[in-house]
Amino acid sequence: MTIEVRLAGVSKSIRKKKCYRKTNSKRKQSPPRPTSTPVSFPLQRLYMSCKDVFKGVGTVPSPTDVQKLCHILDGMMAEDVGLSRNLQFFKTRSIVGVTPKVACTTIYQSEKFSLCIFFLPANAVIPLHNHPGMTVFNKLLLGKVHIKSYDLVNSSDSDDSLSPSHMKLASLKVDGVYSAPCDTSVLYPTSGGNIHAFRAITPCAILDVMGPPYSKKDGRDCSYYRDIPYTTLPYMSGEEREREREGYWWLEEIEVPKESEMEGIEYMGPRIIETQTSSSS
Repeated sequence: MTIEVRLAGVSKSIRKKKCYRKTNSKRKQSPPRPTSTPVSFPLQRLYMSCKDVFKGVGTVPSPTDVQKLCHILDGMMAEDVGLSRNLQFFKTRSIVGVTPKVACTTIYQSEKFSLCIFFLPANAVIPLHNHPGMTVFNKLLLGKVHIKSYDLVNSSDSDDSLSPSHMKLASLKVDGVYSAPCDTSVLYPTSGGNIHAFRAITPCAILDVMGPPYSKKDGRDCSYYRDIPYTTLPYMSGEEREREREGYWWLEEIEVPKESEMEGIEYMGPRIIETQTSSSS
């Protein structure tokens, strides 16, 4: 059985940060999968590599490890996670004036990393949000999506006296349209576009690899933002306004937006065979 069967019967509404299942320090064994569920070699390879690459809180994968994961993800296709381009979801037309909900499914989750898929109908959005202390790999499996991402400007590189207390200065890193297949994008705790947003131009499926996952109790809660052009503030001088040409924006933290609510669905694609971590790792 593939994920296709499940997308039509979505029922549980959850926010983005809730899409990732909470785990205890001692993770319970998952119930055995039906023997009819196949094992995807690319997905299994991704899982095994993630176990080696993600070392836990406070660590960032090395350039070599990042390259290794990107190489695996770049070669992955929708079929590797049980999706098909013929899925009715990817043929459904959007309704004018209605912002459709995003759906998400969790393939695997541990304290060190998670593997998820986000399904965006045409015109659906994942609002501008951050990834505190996380390294995230995004692989567009199907569709066309507009991505906009920012990095916060280090306070030592900016004049804090010009910054409103409720806003943060950020530099624009990405503002473009991507179509599958395309290269994997990577964001880091303080670089690479850690704060990003998605808007689906056509129905999309995005494979998300995150390490470590969101955890409110560990200080990795998801925050949402509104981006404001740098020149909006009236007291900016002509010299300061030139910064806008360099790609600077203000980010204002906002309450959890309605658009962040998602539909949670059970993952029914190719299974992962979980392995024990060796004592040397």
